[in-house]
Amino acid sequence: MIYLVDTNILLRILHRTDPRHTMVRHAVRTLRVDGHELRTTPQNFIEFWNACTRPIDRNGFGLTPAQTHQLLRTAERVFPLLPDSPATYPEWRRLVVDYSVSGVQVHDARLVAAMIMHHVTHILTLNISDFERYASEGIVAVDPATI
Repeated sequence: MIYLVDTNILLRILHRTDPRHTMVRHAVRTLRVDGHELRTTPQNFIEFWNACTRPIDRNGFGLTPAQTHQLLRTAERVFPLLPDSPATYPEWRRLVVDYSVSGVQVHDARLVAAMIMHHVTHILTLNISDFERYASEGIVAVDPATI
């Protein structure tokens, strides 16, 4: 089975000082050993760059673009991309209208749209509640603590 890896997982697995690093690393290793594929979308890597380069006082990691570039290269090797598709936009549009999505939640809807387009049903995330509304779409949010 393919799991989409949410940006919050990417950030925790690559930042070893994060308190959830060990739990996330264990979940990723367990899923791999069990034969699952772990993938990302371009959006995940864009969000990753944003969080890494954003100042610490604005809830970021305060890394330089050069440092982030090195971390992103590692992430790209470990978590292959599901390619963007022109069909993702109309699916995203349907989701935001059908589920009355607003604010920052539009980004999660785009991940769900990509999942639907690629027939991916599971997302590994620290934010289970952000994806609960999409259960009727066949989306299963998995907390790494449960693996």
